Amino acid sequence: MKTIEYLNQISFNVQKEMAEVAGFLWQRGWAERNAGNMSVNITGKLGEYELEWLNYPQKRLEKRYPELNDNFLLVTTSGSRMRDVSKNPSENICMLQIVDNGSQLQIYQEKTSKVFPTSELPAHLAVHQFLVQQKAEEKAVLHTHVNELIALTHISDYQSEAAINDLIWKMHPETQMFLPEGIGYVPFKTPGTEDIAMATVKALEKHRVVIWEKHGCFATGKI
Repeated sequence: MKTIEYLNQISFNVQKEMAEVAGFLWQRGWAERNAGNMSVNITGKLGEYELEWLNYPQKRLEKRYPELNDNFLLVTTSGSRMRDVSKNPSENICMLQIVDNGSQLQIYQEKTSKVFPTSELPAHLAVHQFLVQQKAEEKAVLHTHVNELIALTHISDYQSEAAINDLIWKMHPETQMFLPEGIGYVPFKTPGTEDIAMATVKALEKHRVVIWEKHGCFATGKI
């Protein structure tokens, strides 16, 4: 069996779950057009022996992620729309492997395909490395554009973690049951950069959900 076919078979069930989540985001209007992205670390679903004979072209990463070495990730592609991820996950989700001690990226795809991971890949990789370091049970990372949250963070009175949590807990007291640690807050930073990636990791040290100012929501979860 070809390597790409084998990997697709292994990841099929996870892709189905990603497609289901993408459908929720699409139906609720939380990811307009090609906004939003997600990734899942599926390394635990692969045996050690399979990693030795995989050989695809590599791309050097701008930053090393040593704790992710030999890890496999499913990541939504750049420009993909959640409605398309929902309908055709295999065409809108790419499989990556971090290799060469965390300094290189392999994208497993057919030779005729030209897909690239989301532009927010630095944030996804930084968060997945953090989760591996913490030996966390969470393997999924999700970024979505919730219009109401984006609009809220345009108001100066709510541009802080304390103000956001005070408002949400007063509006929906149940959030204290599901998110007793509250919601983290990252002041506006340029999308797709190491700056927003590092700020997000810092916020996730104490939270599972983080609001990006003027840019939506970022969260981790189990699969």
